[in-house]
Amino acid sequence: MVIKVFLASSSGSTAIKKKQQDVVGFLEALKVDYTQLDIACNEENRMWMRQNVPEEKKPANGIPLPPQIFNENGYCGDYETFFDAKEDNMVYAFLGLPPPPGSKEVPVEERNGNDEATEGETVGDEAPAEEDQAVEETDEAQAEEEEEQEEEEAEVQEEEETE
Repeated sequence: MVIKVFLASSSGSTAIKKKQQDVVGFLEALKVDYTQLDIACNEENRMWMRQNVPEEKKPANGIPLPPQIFNENGYCGDYETFFDAKEDNMVYAFLGLPPPPGSKEVPVEERNGNDEATEGETVGDEAPAEEDQAVEETDEAQAEEEEEQEEEEAEVQEEEETE
């Protein structure tokens, strides 16, 4: 199975470039076999990506922005869902790949229905203050991401209007 990462090689958006570099760099660090497909200079790649991102995952303007990630023809997600999977140590599950031996990621079949704590731990052991701080940080990060997304969408729309 080959992971396909749809990128824009000539994006004018710094935020898009950073997101693309983050995805590619992380996949390289994990030694995941992937292919980069440029949507900026290949119309077929652009059209294929746009047609294969599920409707419910497309932004309000209907134009998905890079990076978009697929496993063969199956949609994995965009940068935000990739980032969430990375934070949750679930990248292999996100990509639809089995984790390599020795990985910290637990295979899906072992994880489902296994809420038992390991020896010396209790389920829900996190301190409330830590939970509150994590929620605040998540809210701030989501607000930043939404702002960046709106800027990127405006830039893409502007670029398309000039084409």
